[in-house]
Amino acid sequence: MAKAKEAKPDLSTEEKIKDAARKVFTQKGYAATRTRDIAEEAGINLALLNYYFRSKEKLFEIVILEKMQILLGKIGPTIMDERTSIEQKVEQIAEHYIDTLVANPDIPLFVLGEIRNNPDKFANLVRTKTKIVDSAFFKQLAERRPDIDPLHFILNMLGLIIFPFIGKPLLQLITGIKPERAVTLMKERKTWIKTWFLAMLEAN
Repeated sequence: MAKAKEAKPDLSTEEKIKDAARKVFTQKGYAATRTRDIAEEAGINLALLNYYFRSKEKLFEIVILEKMQILLGKIGPTIMDERTSIEQKVEQIAEHYIDTLVANPDIPLFVLGEIRNNPDKFANLVRTKTKIVDSAFFKQLAERRPDIDPLHFILNMLGLIIFPFIGKPLLQLITGIKPERAVTLMKERKTWIKTWFLAMLEAN
């Protein structure tokens, strides 16, 4: 008697659930999302969702780690590289962040919302062994300007890169610029951020 074939998971259904979770979590945030909302978005029943994923927490963990990997995946190696200069690091970080956020404009508000609403959960999910204060970038900043806490430069750089994406809807509302022009402005910042950052390093 032939052995029954082992059942394999339906990857299309699994991906459909994850796609729905990404959309619903981004729209509503973790606290306001129900597994039923995700099942409805995926076009499946709740029992099937529970078959693939045991809990809302598990799905959220998958979604937030995916988004953080998109956002930070290339940043760690860049800031830890002792062979590249401050100038090169700033250029690489600005290039990566802006290209990433242009392609994924939902990430900043989603991440900020979860930091605000679930700081402990968020910190536990994204905590890594590498800290920015141990990075080559941090040390280079401290050596270049020993009179200024390097964290000021880090905060300024994040503000130059991330805040325009958070404020883009307001910018479009008060200026009337088209979405295409807003994207062009974001891309132009890749060059300007390096100029502005280096000016901060030289400022008295």
